[in-house]
Amino acid sequence: MTLWSSRMSSPPAEDMMTFTASLAFDRRLAASDVEASIAHVHGLERAGVLEEKETVVLVEALKRTGDELAAGVFEFEPGDEDIHTAIERRVRELAGDLGAKLHSGRSRNDQVAVALRLFTRQELARITELVLALQGTLAERAAESGQTYMPGYTHFQRAQPVLLAHHLLAHGWALARDVDRLLATLRRLSVSPLGAGALAGSTLPLQPDLVADELGFVACFENSLDAVGDRDFVAEALFDIALIGVHLSRIGEEVVVFSSEEFGFFRLDDAWATGSSMLPQKKNPDVAELARGKAGRLIGHLTGFLTTLKGLPLAYNRDLQEDKEPLFDSVDQVSLALVALDGLLATVSFDVERMQAAADSPALVAIDLVEWLVARAMPFRDAHATVGAIVRESVERHVPLAELLAVHPSFGEDVLALLEPGTALSRRRTPGGAGPEAVSQQLERFRARMAQDAERLGAERR
Repeated sequence: MTLWSSRMSSPPAEDMMTFTASLAFDRRLAASDVEASIAHVHGLERAGVLEEKETVVLVEALKRTGDELAAGVFEFEPGDEDIHTAIERRVRELAGDLGAKLHSGRSRNDQVAVALRLFTRQELARITELVLALQGTLAERAAESGQTYMPGYTHFQRAQPVLLAHHLLAHGWALARDVDRLLATLRRLSVSPLGAGALAGSTLPLQPDLVADELGFVACFENSLDAVGDRDFVAEALFDIALIGVHLSRIGEEVVVFSSEEFGFFRLDDAWATGSSMLPQKKNPDVAELARGKAGRLIGHLTGFLTTLKGLPLAYNRDLQEDKEPLFDSVDQVSLALVALDGLLATVSFDVERMQAAADSPALVAIDLVEWLVARAMPFRDAHATVGAIVRESVERHVPLAELLAVHPSFGEDVLALLEPGTALSRRRTPGGAGPEAVSQQLERFRARMAQDAERLGAERR
């Protein structure tokens, strides 16, 4: 029997119930619903709706129901259209007629909204931990890499040499922005909608702010219409996760490219690669490819849900049932991707000789030659034109760049030291740049940022 059957003169059509039921996926909200229901029961006692002994009975029934759900022994029935119905039905079985008081002053509208906020808060905090763990791995590999350098790319063309640590930390800083967004979303979603009822509150003397405090929310809703219809926090969570997916995709793309024989910069550990069912020589970067591929799935969830939201009037509409599956799947997929990429990056090895040989191409010192002239008072555009002409002549005539520089009136043999392996990189000293001293300082700041963000996460959980 549904919670609303008394209004109808005939039972619901089976196909209608099949279409509208959400139990298949929203059972993941069970623990959150039990937690919120216990807080609601305490609120009913404060409002004088329940006596103390009734509160004890209902809380015990809720806890037992929660234990059964957690242990996997809870028995669902055909009339359980969602997890909230199932939990209330079981409480009524355990508490008898008293169980009928559980839903006093509450609608499934605010009930679902508060459970989803609790779930999202828990999962975003867990995802933040996984991102911080991946950042930690990047920091460790950066520190281990020492003075190893590689080509830096623009337009995927070799541009300038950079320390491998600088390259790894670039991904780490992108993830730091993800952490910042997750923490901001956690703070904004920390508003309890419980007490808003169906859309207009209740005539019972409830104190929603006390319930909010019990559940660990920072604030209570200001407008009951907005409280039950708001799913901004789901959209924000989906965006945060989608952008994490984009950042993981970029890492995955580089792993795919740099582990190919054409580059050979990265060597995948056997535990984090796959083979081919046909080609015995293959070692495939499936983890990186799937991290790249799942980004599209995460972006699709965000796009789809925003489309669902865009035309909804106030307050609650059943369309909002479509918030859960994209959120649940996004949480699951980004979690798997973070853990898998963490494992891959923790074990990948680097072909130092090959990377550095690629970075030692004389052409990658072109900008250093320009700045050498600028430091000697030549206007930048003139210096750029001078070096560009020398590079073009070197390419067209197949003459080593060093030979042309040695006899050029603007340079001479003194400049040839810039072409020595690693020299150009060691001369790069600007803060935040790719040179050894700047990267060492950057690594310290990055570790400090991670520690600060870990503290911020702890504060959000308290």
